[in-house]
Amino acid sequence: MTSAREIDLRDSSSHPTGFWAEEALKPYERFVEAGADVVVMTPDGKPPVADPYGLDPIFHYPDTDRDFFASVYRTFHHDPDDIRITLHNTTEQELMAGRRIAGRLVEAGKTSAEAHEIVSRAAKIAWAQDRLLVDVMLAEGLDGGLSEESLRGAVQELVADSQAKSDERKAKLDAIEGFRSPLALSDLSDEQLAEFDAVFAPGGHGPMVDFPENEDIGRLLGILHAKNAPIASLCHGPAMLLSAPERADGQWLFEGFRLTSFTDEEEDQNKLGMLGMPWYLDAALRNAGAVFDDAPYPWASHVVVDRNLITGQQPNSTDAAATATLKALNL
Repeated sequence: MTSAREIDLRDSSSHPTGFWAEEALKPYERFVEAGADVVVMTPDGKPPVADPYGLDPIFHYPDTDRDFFASVYRTFHHDPDDIRITLHNTTEQELMAGRRIAGRLVEAGKTSAEAHEIVSRAAKIAWAQDRLLVDVMLAEGLDGGLSEESLRGAVQELVADSQAKSDERKAKLDAIEGFRSPLALSDLSDEQLAEFDAVFAPGGHGPMVDFPENEDIGRLLGILHAKNAPIASLCHGPAMLLSAPERADGQWLFEGFRLTSFTDEEEDQNKLGMLGMPWYLDAALRNAGAVFDDAPYPWASHVVVDRNLITGQQPNSTDAAATATLKALNL
């Protein structure tokens, strides 16, 4: 895990950073539940800190709300490749509140199908015209008989539940001993590193600071790769691959491997990207020699497995990346 606390951006130096809460907690819990002995390490042994941006409630929508929205935006076009759902769409247009609104429509007498159709029609207009969902429902006669108070109450309910989920995840992370007192990767010998069965690196923007060109991460990757152990990373976690040593033929260790990571397009949609990243992980991995394999559209869950290398694209790929890692370990 990263122990970085700040990142220098092009237009703003010393911006707070760290690891992404969901990407660290979900896999950790999955691995422990499966019976793995999980050791938390940072390059220098300093405790990792959660990226404040990653604790924003917009990144902690309940899965039921995410799934309902997915069923809504699939109605926008017949071909998923034609649907462009950005971070702005999911976090700033109230679209994720669709499930809560549909529930209130059902309580008011609509069938589930009717409620879904009303929300989908309004969401498509909001998405296409960059408007707020509730504003569209009120202005376009798509309120289904609900009052403005009820519609806006559904949005506030989502915000409150998402904040509660963020607080819960932060509390769970704070309670894990390994996150409070991690091992220092730099203190471990090659023999000790060889005892590990796999490595998993979650993201957040912190790995952009202390993962690349790190000699100790390079030792770990070289040792695990030599015994074909799973090397897994998620979102910005694949920045660790930029520390991989050269092969005997002088090429980068992962030359020609298919992999994914947080993409340049996704980077430009988030708050730090808009401030100006000093460099882009997607481009750096391509330049290093990777065969980059991203999802058909941004923010879709996407995991790539090539030999012993496992990579996930962004936070929405967290569960799939953990599952692929457990499968590689036969757990």
